[in-house]
Amino acid sequence: MKVKAYTDGACSGNPGPGGWGVYLIAENNLGKVVKEEALYGKNKETTNQIMELTAAIQALETLKRENVDITIFTDSKYLIDGITKWVFGWIKNNWNTASKKPVANRLLWERLLDLTKNQNVDWVWVKGHAGVLGNEKADLLAVKGREEASSELAG
Repeated sequence: MKVKAYTDGACSGNPGPGGWGVYLIAENNLGKVVKEEALYGKNKETTNQIMELTAAIQALETLKRENVDITIFTDSKYLIDGITKWVFGWIKNNWNTASKKPVANRLLWERLLDLTKNQNVDWVWVKGHAGVLGNEKADLLAVKGREEASSELAG
């Protein structure tokens, strides 16, 4: 079984109302799609980075067993660089950045790192709004969450 997870975050203002979206595709060993799932959520007061991290966390939390081959596609350089490069230095520096400041969103980074420990995760950056179908679907889900959060604030 292989899983592809397209993740995205959206925010109006930074901070402001936001949403996250995940479009999951599970394939058997022959590459046949056996399951598709669309997930999204909202937050009335958040940031774009928090929504990007939350989407990746939600994708990993859907996995029901360990050692799943999962590829997470994201258009967030913050997420990709954070989880594949920066996090190792942050840990070494007791969760401080190179400039000795506390890492923003530390609890989310710690949760994300913990969720990757027993999975086979590949991280892939994709250009946003470039016609990648899974990424476009994740974006629509994130926007739906953001719009729901915005309308709750207005209503």
